[in-house]
Amino acid sequence: MKDTRIEKLANQLLTYSIQIKQGENVLIELLGEDGSPLAKELIKKAEELGAKPYFNIVNYEILRVMLEKATEEQIKLYAKHDQMRMKDMDAYIGIRANSNSSELSGIPKDRIELYNKYYTVPVHFEERVKNTRWCILRYPNASMAQMAKMNQDELEDFYFKVCNIDYAKMSKAMEALKDLMNRTDKVHILGDGTDLTFSIKGIPAEKYVGTFNIPDGEVATAPVKTSVNGYISYNTETTYNGITFHNIRFEFKEGKIVKATSNKTKELNEILDVDEGARYIGEFALGLNPYMEKPIGDTLFDEKIKGSFHFTPGDSLEESDNGNRSSIHWDIVNIQTPEHGGGEIYFDGVLVRKDGRFVLQELENLNP
Repeated sequence: MKDTRIEKLANQLLTYSIQIKQGENVLIELLGEDGSPLAKELIKKAEELGAKPYFNIVNYEILRVMLEKATEEQIKLYAKHDQMRMKDMDAYIGIRANSNSSELSGIPKDRIELYNKYYTVPVHFEERVKNTRWCILRYPNASMAQMAKMNQDELEDFYFKVCNIDYAKMSKAMEALKDLMNRTDKVHILGDGTDLTFSIKGIPAEKYVGTFNIPDGEVATAPVKTSVNGYISYNTETTYNGITFHNIRFEFKEGKIVKATSNKTKELNEILDVDEGARYIGEFALGLNPYMEKPIGDTLFDEKIKGSFHFTPGDSLEESDNGNRSSIHWDIVNIQTPEHGGGEIYFDGVLVRKDGRFVLQELENLNP
């Protein structure tokens, strides 16, 4: 029996997320091969809508073998052709469906840095993000189920529940928070192991409602680059370059991460030392998806958890640009609901959210 939830998701991705139009080129890229059911539905639906779909499959096991001994010249040439293809696209949908989320672990640090700098930045940060209408999502495979500590049926039910929501309705509910953040100067965040102050004055806030990521649900801005002071202790796990980190703690002085510790402090600092911008924050966002209640170990989901915020080392968003530039953009999540230790967020001295729930009357419709 055909899964109508996949049909609904494909239709939403094409008609709402990337707003595909007749005659346009759209690249469907599979990062891992387990997302084939969704890719096939997207191609069929795109053709029905009069668009011209193309596809690409990235096998992470093969990519790892190539990168283990790849030279700068190889990576640049590999990126050149993918960048040229991206230039021909009007829109892009990336489906992350790797059967092993740690497949790229063990690659020498210098090769990963070369790949991020000479492939990820030109192909994705510079070309896809800036010049296409794009959306990225995961697909509920066995690897994701294991990571989320769910069986396959539980994961699929959860996945389609958080992905197939009414984003237009969510967008209207977020408008008041966006307006408030655009009027705010000073932010103060308190929580277990966290006491942060920074300014967001003059940095535009933006709603994220299913047009870049699925699932979605956040309002994001960025701190003034040199304004961050204090410390933060993140209470969720996060994976970067195939390495899983927990108990991450950052100390800031005038915007810069001056001390960073975790279960893998050495590897953490190696990532933060990749370039000058990696030790500054490129995004501050509040998670608002009403069906996202606990972390599953995947950033695309965890950063949308209701009652959470993420504080992101690295490159700033084009829509909320604070001038920070880096080859990394690492969304690390802190949850402030009571079961995760609680916490408070103040805007210009006024309590806005306590223990994950908004306390201002104008924002109460964001509480599930």
